Amino acid sequence: MNGSVPVGRVVGVPLRMHWSVPLLVLLFAYGLGRRTLPAWTPGRSDAVYTAAAVVGALALVASLLLHETAHAATARRRKIAVEDVTLWALGGMTRMGRPPTAGAAFRVAVSGPLVSLLLGGAAFGAGVGLRALAGWQVPAAVLVWLGWTNLFLGVFNLLPAAPLDGGRVLQALLWWRTGDRERAERAASRSGQVFGMLLAAGGWVAFLRGAPDGLWLVLIGLFMAFVAAAERRTAELRSALEGVRVADAMTSPVAAAADWLSVRRFIDDVALDARHSVLPLHDFDGRPSGVVEVARLASVPRERRDQLRVRDVANPVERYAVAPPGLPLAEALDRLRPGTGLPVLVVDGGRLVGIVTASDIARMQRRRALGG
Repeated sequence: MNGSVPVGRVVGVPLRMHWSVPLLVLLFAYGLGRRTLPAWTPGRSDAVYTAAAVVGALALVASLLLHETAHAATARRRKIAVEDVTLWALGGMTRMGRPPTAGAAFRVAVSGPLVSLLLGGAAFGAGVGLRALAGWQVPAAVLVWLGWTNLFLGVFNLLPAAPLDGGRVLQALLWWRTGDRERAERAASRSGQVFGMLLAAGGWVAFLRGAPDGLWLVLIGLFMAFVAAAERRTAELRSALEGVRVADAMTSPVAAAADWLSVRRFIDDVALDARHSVLPLHDFDGRPSGVVEVARLASVPRERRDQLRVRDVANPVERYAVAPPGLPLAEALDRLRPGTGLPVLVVDGGRLVGIVTASDIARMQRRRALGG
């Protein structure tokens, strides 16, 4: 996600933090310290409320991290590639590949909300017990607030609307029931679009009636509707490509060259006449070894173009999907690495024979729409 920076790893997966996370902490701390705690435990100093609010807000961010960690850990146990986990203002996001079965999809989707519900119940119970046994009202109030918030997040995330976890659960159940993955994805994304717009409308009405928090609901609703619409388009694309093989869509022969060429020679001999913005490389034996972006080539200073090999500015081949010509195109798209995407490198007998880019897929869509 743009605007995020790496901060470590969780369960072997890179952890990133968006610039909006500190803002999220401030917003939660402000609401907890200025409204919730003074109402629940009156008579304390501002310093006590501020310190307790900051601890509570940080604990909530840690809860969000545990929610996403559950998704990542479950996906890795199911042999699903996980790119990274990112925390941001609307919670968290785990980028991963497509689950291979409905059962795997269900387990990955439900793991996050279950962790939130367990954390919520534990924090709420601890808060009630701490207040009853020790009389520590402020720490107990923070725990109760943390518990209620996690319980709300767990329940909210289970609503049957993509991209919420509940939408993923609905999609997995429909997939299991009908055996049609794309149909299940379209149904879950439609529910997400409807729910997102309803949430945004409700938030706007609340804002007009004097509730500033309504703008937060508007933002969440619009985000949901936008992501759900994108997922619906993807599902429709997969349906449109049914029966299409990789060989039907690929560009061949492909503009490629040896990875040991200098950047200047590669630009002069290959890139200037190429039709694509990404170009594959091959090694001495003709096997694909990487992919270079034309924009990256253009950014290399002219005085260094004779010194650098094109492989020095290329992305490793491991970041891209590799498929044989006879594979169904929809299955090839399932192999796309999260966070990398197209192109798909087409390999036959260990040698690069073609490439599938976004323009190739768009061309195939137009042909199928015309009945070709």
